[in-house]
Amino acid sequence: MAVSKTRTRLVDVARGLFAKQGLENTTMNDIAVASGKGRRTLYTYFKNKEDIYFAVIETELEHLSAQLSEVANKRTDLEEKLVEIIYVHLHSIKEVVLRNGNLRAEFFRNIWMVEKVRKHFDQKETEFFIGVLKEGVASGEFSIENVALVADVMHYCVKGLEVPYIYGRLGEGLNKAETRRMVKTLIHRALRGER
Repeated sequence: MAVSKTRTRLVDVARGLFAKQGLENTTMNDIAVASGKGRRTLYTYFKNKEDIYFAVIETELEHLSAQLSEVANKRTDLEEKLVEIIYVHLHSIKEVVLRNGNLRAEFFRNIWMVEKVRKHFDQKETEFFIGVLKEGVASGEFSIENVALVADVMHYCVKGLEVPYIYGRLGEGLNKAETRRMVKTLIHRALRGER
């Protein structure tokens, strides 16, 4: 197996064990045994359990970043693109958290650990927003004084919606089409300078 394949295998096995047993109840030895690799191989790639936990989170965020990149590069209405970035972000984060069983509790309990790993992803997502907003300003569709600031605000607004979205508390009682229409209206008014 190539170096990257071995590391990927270790991360995948660790993700499965963390999801099933939780971070606390999973040992480095458990990961080594379950992966069919020796402890020496495991320690070649990761210093400790937290290091491999960071790698698990990082892998999930890389997948999400690839999805957002795909949306950001679509040729579509700019407002719709922003709405889609928001919903892809929220839906993907929810999927990651729900798919990972016991790891879900870890995600909320150790949010500072997640934030540490998430820094690079957050920067990339903000860049996606900046790209779409600049395109809108250049075409005259959006009226924005400071694109970077608006991108930051959008990013942190979406990030702040993650927990309510995961728990189904965002737009309670509304269907997806209704909430999507309202989000698009909000974006429309904010970016076109309309009152």
